[in-house]
Amino acid sequence: MPLRLEIKRKLAQRSERVKSVDLHPTEPWILASLYSGTVCIWNYQSQIMAKSFEVTELPVRSAKFVARKQWVVAGADDMFIRVYNYNTMDKVKVFEAHTDYIRCVAVHPTLPYVLSSSDDMLIKLWDWEKGWVCTQIFEGHSHYVMQVTFNPKDTNTFASASLDRTIKIWNLGSPDPNFTLDAHQKGVNCVDYFTGGDKPYLITGSDDHTAKVWDYQTKSCVQTLEGHTHNVSAVCFHPELPIIITGSEDGTVRIWHSTTYRLENTLNYGLERVWAIGYLKSSRRVVIGYDEGTIMVKLGREVPVASMDSSGKIIWAKHNEIQTVNIRSVGADVEVADGERLPLAVKELGTCDLYPQNLKHNPNGRFVVVCGDGEYIIYTALAWRNRSFGSALEFFWSTDGEYAVRESTSKIKIFSKTFQEKRSFRPTFSAERIFGGTLLAMCSNDFICFYDWAECRLIYRIDVNVKNLYWADSGDLVTIASDTSFYILKYNRDIVVSHLDSGRPVDEEGVEDAFELLHEMNERVRTGIWVGDCFIYNNSSWRLNYCVGGEVTTMFHLDRPMYLLGYLANQSRVYLIDKEFNVIGYTLLLSLIEYKTLVMRGDLERANEILPSIPKEHHNR
Repeated sequence: MPLRLEIKRKLAQRSERVKSVDLHPTEPWILASLYSGTVCIWNYQSQIMAKSFEVTELPVRSAKFVARKQWVVAGADDMFIRVYNYNTMDKVKVFEAHTDYIRCVAVHPTLPYVLSSSDDMLIKLWDWEKGWVCTQIFEGHSHYVMQVTFNPKDTNTFASASLDRTIKIWNLGSPDPNFTLDAHQKGVNCVDYFTGGDKPYLITGSDDHTAKVWDYQTKSCVQTLEGHTHNVSAVCFHPELPIIITGSEDGTVRIWHSTTYRLENTLNYGLERVWAIGYLKSSRRVVIGYDEGTIMVKLGREVPVASMDSSGKIIWAKHNEIQTVNIRSVGADVEVADGERLPLAVKELGTCDLYPQNLKHNPNGRFVVVCGDGEYIIYTALAWRNRSFGSALEFFWSTDGEYAVRESTSKIKIFSKTFQEKRSFRPTFSAERIFGGTLLAMCSNDFICFYDWAECRLIYRIDVNVKNLYWADSGDLVTIASDTSFYILKYNRDIVVSHLDSGRPVDEEGVEDAFELLHEMNERVRTGIWVGDCFIYNNSSWRLNYCVGGEVTTMFHLDRPMYLLGYLANQSRVYLIDKEFNVIGYTLLLSLIEYKTLVMRGDLERANEILPSIPKEHHNR
């Protein structure tokens, strides 16, 4: 599965040539140092320049935030390092650091240290708690030292990239490098460490137009990334996503898959040469510095990859780590108000061999499927054992535990509950999406076709662009969500069964009267679930609504993005999850829904029978 990364441009600011970029860990700020000698801070929420420092007349090739001190540290071609307080704009310190241009400054993640590298071929370590004294000099490169970066997994070590074509790995406190990689055929401009799982990897970028991935334990080249048509000027392993980002003087930024090394995407914003890439742990934002300005993009969806079964067990994926929590573990003695985070104990369940892009329990909750990277794996939900796997761009369960996979736009396969392939199906159109449930649905960009699971006979075709599909447990009601509205339809199962049993042919529109449109609502559904005949959903303005009989009621205004997990009838609570994997519950009485459903149907006799079971405080609803 290609990584279907949504890439959204969040900021574009023209300026003089940008030589370095950095993101602030807590403020919505981008630090950019310019060839013209200025350092500026852009606020990417308000899209304006928040602060600007006139540093020198010469290029400032590197500047970094030191958030714990409220500082900006900048190194320039006049050989000075300058430190500013970004709140008061005062100069904290100015000192001559090298005898030639300063190419890079790097801040230690925890200790009061700054590394600087220079065209004088030296790397120097500065300790700000000792008055910015130089505590160590690292000699060994025979050309300009373009970049230094600390190893996030072992902050006592760092790597340096030089135009002498090598990468050197150093230890703080030791004068000689641990080892040297003869990395490229031309000078090396940039280096970054892999921050994700446990792979001991480095990435380098060079004037030979390639980037290379290295194993720094075996000191071997794992992969060469070819495709740029000019010098590679910036590289990074993304800390959250399974991707490598490379920037080049050819003006493009390329995004590669960090395990398959396949080229996923090429970005070209037409701002001439790329000089710098900035990123932040626990963020999807990436900043790129160019000849003509700064771009910030947001990569991927931030929807948590999570699924809840009917008993209240939730399984979620944080990268390749799989964790589980149980809502029913919160005792009845613990009072949790609506909208409050549940105090859940997280258990490690295992890991996943692929990078999960979605994860879903089967109807009875015994199995969980994980899908991503063009593959699926079915695990047992309790012990997390691999039961089956295969290739799939998408995977969906039927209501009785069979499943369908979309291998390509022209090939769908259906499997039995025992993981055996039952049939392969080639639709007559390009299947861009499939959905499971009572019927198997296949969508082009303009219409949706429903088929029966048993023999893939066409049941009905509807001309609508489908974003998502939600079936009620009864199998009689379905919500079709498009970009701007949603439709609630009734599925007339008896009509369909008698038509198919009669042996009459089905035309390209399907069985007449298979579905009837009950309601159309002009709202975008972000996530939705059915509880009986009630459709619960959150809309584009993050309101939690429910729809009964065509009437929409707002239950709650959500204060941040949240996504529906499911409903526990015995608690009369609907559960949601946010980006940080907090689980939040809201009360929605089943008796209230049933009462409203009966009133909307005009069955007032049965409605009055239910009324006494609804608590008095809910009567005004």
